Amino acid sequence: MITLQKKNIYCNSLFEYSRLKTREVKVGELGIGGNNPIRIQSMTTTDTMDTIKTVEQSIRMIKAGCELVRITAPSLNEAKNLENIKNELHKRGYKTPICADIHFTPNAAELAARIVEKVRVNPGNYADRKKFEHIEYTDKTYDEELERIRERFLPLIKICKENGTAMRIGTNHGSLSDRILSRYGDTPLGMVESAFDFLRICEEEKYFDIVISMKASNTQVMVQAYRLLVHKMMETDRNYPLHLGVTEAGDGEDGRIKSAVGIGTLLEDGLGDTIRVSLTEEPEFEIPVAKNLVERYSQRKNHKAIPSIKNQVSGISHNPFEYSRRETNTVLNIGGHNVPRVVADFSEKQKISTANFFSVGYNYSETLDKWNLSDQACDYIFLGDNEIDFEIPGTLGLIYNSKTFSELKNKNRAYPLFNLEEYFSAKEKSSELNFVVIDLKAILNSQFSILNLDSTVVFIIETSNEHGMAEQRRMFLELMNLSSKIPVIIKRNYKGLSEKKFQLHSSTDCGALFIDGFGDGIWINCKPSTVKRQQINSTSFGILQATRTRISKTEYISCPSCGRTLFDLQETTAKIRSRTSHLKGVKIGIMGCIVNGPGEMADADYGYVGTGVGKITLYKGKEVVKKNITSETAVDELIHLIKENGDWVEEKK
Repeated sequence: MITLQKKNIYCNSLFEYSRLKTREVKVGELGIGGNNPIRIQSMTTTDTMDTIKTVEQSIRMIKAGCELVRITAPSLNEAKNLENIKNELHKRGYKTPICADIHFTPNAAELAARIVEKVRVNPGNYADRKKFEHIEYTDKTYDEELERIRERFLPLIKICKENGTAMRIGTNHGSLSDRILSRYGDTPLGMVESAFDFLRICEEEKYFDIVISMKASNTQVMVQAYRLLVHKMMETDRNYPLHLGVTEAGDGEDGRIKSAVGIGTLLEDGLGDTIRVSLTEEPEFEIPVAKNLVERYSQRKNHKAIPSIKNQVSGISHNPFEYSRRETNTVLNIGGHNVPRVVADFSEKQKISTANFFSVGYNYSETLDKWNLSDQACDYIFLGDNEIDFEIPGTLGLIYNSKTFSELKNKNRAYPLFNLEEYFSAKEKSSELNFVVIDLKAILNSQFSILNLDSTVVFIIETSNEHGMAEQRRMFLELMNLSSKIPVIIKRNYKGLSEKKFQLHSSTDCGALFIDGFGDGIWINCKPSTVKRQQINSTSFGILQATRTRISKTEYISCPSCGRTLFDLQETTAKIRSRTSHLKGVKIGIMGCIVNGPGEMADADYGYVGTGVGKITLYKGKEVVKKNITSETAVDELIHLIKENGDWVEEKK
């Protein structure tokens, strides 16, 4: 039984969209939190010492819709030049506030706080250290460390108070200090406590103009950390605004899906006051993605009501702060310990040929009479009432409407799709696998009983609710309440969306469920057909990859460029991708500088990090393997390192 526990609260409601009310923090004239809309921000990629280039890039960002411009200030020189940048922007008629991004250099933060409207400090490296050393602390020695940090941090707080400067306390999963790692481990709790250490010092000084972030490249860790942060703020009567972001999300499709999974999951629950989408692209390209993520929620509160669990305001026993996959039975290759399965939709009336299957990962060679499968070959195809007259690949299953299934002469690897009424009245079912479509109304019906369903059943859950993620989550919770272990395929139908919106919306809606361990498969569609089937299939696998529930390709943990970057990040990422994209399951970190490099390497198998102009350091995990390699040979050296460790396979031509 699901018991309701207050200890799991992290949002206003799990089933009714309601934005969490936070205190307003003023960044110049820009209000963040409170009753303000969710703000969009981004970060420049230019050299901060190049005033004109930074100003011109900032203007491109502002014109795209950026409401807060973040600029790196790694030393006193860059911090000082922020004044020239700000003056030039004002001269050109732009009053958009600036946030100085600070790592390692408190003196640069103190100078910047006198010039710009906001400073970002990272608790992991502002006054703390990271050498990957485990330190045994007593309460006394730990408190002494906190006092040392307090003394180093106090001057910045006082300057911010005097100048009306806001602050973001920005925890990063990859740069937690040795102090935090030694006491809390590499955990969401460690991230939250890292921020709280600095937050408490601010509060002791009666300084409250603070925004908090909990960024990670791992979407599960990122979501859990933000939820835990809000939970602990609720426990302690705090209400600081939240800056949402997935750090080092990457570029292209992967970066967009990963950002939508992380940021969108939190937005769905009403969390977030400002967002930044971190892509390894020009910053103005981040803004439309952020806008498309945010705009869905302007009218979300008017969604169709979702019946709540009794006293659901108290929370649920499902732990939202740790990943745990819902326990299900194994039905053929669905559920149990199997990876989530992907269903492709071919139900529109058409003549199906072998060529159609290319879009979902299957390539038929007539010469050899063989099927070639890609790493993103779907597992099932829904044909509806269509039929095929050729031999299918041995790994593929076909789903038919129940009436058509009953009329098939060849039922090899063919399975019926029923609604509940059809299932119970059907004279013919599969002896192996039967798909049954249900919705929340059916599950909540007093006549609904899982006892009447045999061991071959897999549920397909559907929703037409605008707040569909929450409604489908409600279905999962009810199935858990009924102690059901029937596997579930998450199905979402979208109407008339562009490819970009389809990608972001489906990644948000389905990704949020997989992040919580719900779902044994994914089936997404867009009708009328405004999105190509290949794009739908790629997005399905991308969602599973981003939630780390099924790995089908190489993962790149790639930071966005900024003024600290020591090489052309976009060009280098593309070069590394071209050589390694076939390495299924390998995680490669590509970092422009050392700020988050070593920490993020702990979440990657291999790392490529800029450590000087034209100089690269290679990592295996978090361990340095080769230092200061020239950038001309560094990609070849990376390939050699992967081969040395047995993770290389030759690309299939």
